[in-house]
Amino acid sequence: MKKTEIVLILLVAVIIGVIMSLTFNASTYITFADAEKQMGKEFTVIGELNKEKDILFDPRLNLLTFFAEDSLQNQRKVFYHDAKPQDFERSEKITMTGFATDSGFVARTILMKCPSKYNEQQSIQHDTTTSPTY
Repeated sequence: MKKTEIVLILLVAVIIGVIMSLTFNASTYITFADAEKQMGKEFTVIGELNKEKDILFDPRLNLLTFFAEDSLQNQRKVFYHDAKPQDFERSEKITMTGFATDSGFVARTILMKCPSKYNEQQSIQHDTTTSPTY
């Protein structure tokens, strides 16, 4: 074998290895119950904020605690060790990446989907452009 062929085979093997590692490290969307089956392993859970229960932020500990409900209506207490996101109470959906513990779900990152001001403007425009027919 020529040196170029050996280098080419090694390059292909490295590329395959990188692709495989990225695939296996990809985050998986699951429910709270599934995350509890593998405590300590990091997963991503999509849920909704339970606005009827307390949302507490302790600035001394930099700890936000709240209750969230996943797609199967499993409700868990969530611990987030970072600043409280702006307009947190207005969020529609919360994407939480973290791990399950005995006391709840520890979120390392939180992404929120808030109601868009453009949706509100569209509904206002729709109401004003619709005129009754006589």
